[in-house]
Amino acid sequence: MTARVLASVAPTPGSPPGSSFVIRRRLLRRTAWSCAVLAVALATLVVVSGAVGSVEVSLTQAAQITLGHLVPGMPWMSDGTLTPLQDQAVWQFRLPRTLLAGLAGAGLALAGALMQVTVRNPLAEPYILGVSSGASVGAVLVIVFGTGVLGGLSLNVAAFVGALVACACVAALARKDGELSPTRMILAGVALGTLFSAVTSYLTISTDAQNVVSIMFFLLGSVSAATMQSLVGPAIALVVACLVAAGTSRSLNALMTGDESATSLGVDATRLRGLLLVVASLLTGTVVSVAGGIGFVGLVIPHVARIVVGADHRRMLPVTVLAGAVFLMMADLLARTVAMPTEIPLGILTAFVGAPFFLWLMRRGGADRAGFGR
Repeated sequence: MTARVLASVAPTPGSPPGSSFVIRRRLLRRTAWSCAVLAVALATLVVVSGAVGSVEVSLTQAAQITLGHLVPGMPWMSDGTLTPLQDQAVWQFRLPRTLLAGLAGAGLALAGALMQVTVRNPLAEPYILGVSSGASVGAVLVIVFGTGVLGGLSLNVAAFVGALVACACVAALARKDGELSPTRMILAGVALGTLFSAVTSYLTISTDAQNVVSIMFFLLGSVSAATMQSLVGPAIALVVACLVAAGTSRSLNALMTGDESATSLGVDATRLRGLLLVVASLLTGTVVSVAGGIGFVGLVIPHVARIVVGADHRRMLPVTVLAGAVFLMMADLLARTVAMPTEIPLGILTAFVGAPFFLWLMRRGGADRAGFGR
């Protein structure tokens, strides 16, 4: 990873004069093309997802309904060509879940990228710091004991509080001599994640059978209950995280070279690492609270972005956000169509992609292309 970061700002020994500028320009063009293709894919998936389901809706009708609600006064919304059932199916059910899948995918991918910088570990993702496991404990407590157990908190709010508690515990345990230690963060996250998972498992096997299905569906991830109101929290969290990431992208490059190098470049490594931990944890907690536990997105997508556009975070982060949204929107489309009328939890589909990629990533060739070596 360090080599990739340095290579983005300095030519390799023996390279022709100006080759570094040519490489950067080529990567910028590749980034622009990647963002454009992903943006088109996002728009296409919104229309396709709106047309797929038990209520028959064509691609044109799905596009008309979506545009008609966004732009008032469209003639097809009142001329009788679209039935109320079609309008309800697209606008109230299919579109919210598609948008929530996109927000969740973008949020988890960005959180994974930020966590990989925070702990300087290329295999880091939201689960490694126990944040997702903490959110799961909060949600499962509400499912098993009701809202009264946490002072009347709803399931979504309880999951968010669980994520915050996990973040605070990791930060407290990872401090060494007043600074956040990347190694201690990983160890504390793994230990706390295991503990939280044990608590969740105990609650699952000790509760009534009627609660088990709800618990398992939440733990494996789903956006089937999405509404337009449920999009607000993840959207705000994603915007805030994107602004922070954009404002610190150069510092992220410096942080990947090591604390000493970052400090020599004027970067406060401890403060930046604390900020990234808080932002990534808040983003993960917000997503998990409305979409449940969805694994491997934060691991897979940032590395795919590095393979395509390089390790410079100024290029990699926009591609990561868009690719995460596209990936989970496609997964949601498959989740509700592959085994119709049964719906497959999102976590199962992402694991089918993520686990093989994780194994491939351990091979030296894949690791080198992803921006890190042995």
